[in-house]
Order: sequence, then structure tokens, then C-alpha cells
Amino acid sequence: MAEKTTRSNKPFEGKIPEDVREHMRAARAEMRASIEGLVPPEFFEHRRAARKEMLLAWRSMIDASLKRMDEREKKSA
Repeated sequence: MAEKTTRSNKPFEGKIPEDVREHMRAARAEMRASIEGLVPPEFFEHRRAARKEMLLAWRSMIDASLKRMDEREKKSA
């Protein structure tokens, strides 16, 4: 079975020179800072709240599915 690549595995290590990777990380940090300067702080608060609501919705879906599975097991037992 192939090993899953994660951020901690550093998949580009040895393929892309380290100085290039450092410049890319710095560029990413600067890009994030510029985006944060363009949008109001309320945007990030709203985005966080929306993300939390979506996760809660998925939790509800999973809980309902588990409940139905349990009910089916009880009926068949």
C-alpha cells in the first residue's frame, strides 16, 4: 500500500531547491498579509462562523446516519 503524503513528509524536499521553497513560503505569507489588509476583520469572523456551521451540519448528518444504523441493527436482532 502506498504511503500517504502529508505536509510533514515534505513531498517536494529534494525535488525543489530549499531556497526556492523558502521564497515561496515568504511569498505566501506576504500574500496572506495583503489579503488581510484588503478585507475587513468581520469577513474572517463570518468565514469562521460559516465554517463552524458547515461542520455542525455534517456532524448532524453523521449522527442521523449512525442513529438509523443502530435502529436497523436493533430491528434485525
